[in-house]
Amino acid sequence: MMASPWIAALFAVFAWWFFTGAILLIVRKSDAGEAVAHGRSVFLTVPLAALGFAGLVVSSAEMTLHNVYLSFLSVLLIWGWIELAFLAGIIAGPERRECPPGLTGGPRFIRAWNTVAHHELLLLSALLVIILLSTGAANTFGLWAYLILFVARISAKLNLFFGVPRINTEFVPQPLQHIKSYFRQGGVSLAFPIGVTFLSVTAACFAERLIASETAPYIAGFALLTALSALAAIEHWLMVVPLPDAKLWRWMLPASKTTEGKSNEL
Repeated sequence: MMASPWIAALFAVFAWWFFTGAILLIVRKSDAGEAVAHGRSVFLTVPLAALGFAGLVVSSAEMTLHNVYLSFLSVLLIWGWIELAFLAGIIAGPERRECPPGLTGGPRFIRAWNTVAHHELLLLSALLVIILLSTGAANTFGLWAYLILFVARISAKLNLFFGVPRINTEFVPQPLQHIKSYFRQGGVSLAFPIGVTFLSVTAACFAERLIASETAPYIAGFALLTALSALAAIEHWLMVVPLPDAKLWRWMLPASKTTEGKSNEL
C-alpha cells in the first residue's frame, strides 16, 4: 500500500500539515510561558534534529521503500527543528529592531537580511551537511526534499520582502514581531512569477519521473517530491489568492496574547 503514489502524496501532505502545526503549537505555548520557554523548547528538541541526521545516514545506504519514507521524515525533522529555532528567536539574526519608516533600497535589504542572517546560514549549513551525507548514496530523496524546502523558503522570504498582496502575520511569534515591519503588502514583484514558475516546473519534472518509474521505492519517492513541490507552489499562490489557509492550524492552537487582548476589549 505504501508503494502507491496516491498514498505517498497524501503522506507528504499530512506530514507537511502535522509538522507545521506541531511547530506552531510549541511556539504558541512558549509565547504564553515564561521568558526562557522558547529557549527551553529549542534545547529539548535538539535530539529530534540529531535523530533526523541519523535517519538520513541510515536511509541513504540502500534504495528501499522503507528508506525512502525514512529519509523524507528525517529531513522534515531537521527542517522542523531549524524552523522552531527561528520562530523561537534563538537562531534568527543580529538585528532585532523594527525597520525605520521610509527606509528603502539597499539599506532596507541589508537590514532585513540581518534579521534572518543566522537562520539562512544555518539552513545553508544543514544543506551542505546533507549533500555530504548523500554523496555517493543509493538513496538521495532526502537531499531532494531538503532542496525543495530550501528554495521554497528563500523564494517566500524574497516575496514577503519585495511585496505580495496577502500576508498572514497571525502566526508570527512574540520574539519575531519586529520582522513584520520588513514585509511589504502590495502588488506582486518579479520574485513571485519566478518563484511560483520554478516550483511548478519542479513539480512537473518530478511528476514526469514518477510516471516513468517502475519500482516501488522510486514511485513513492517521486510522489513525495511531486507533492512537496506542489505544496510549495500552492503556498506561494496563497500570498496572492485570498483563501483562509490559517484555519488549517488555528483550531488546534491556544489563543495568543494578542488574541486574548482583543477578546478582553470586546
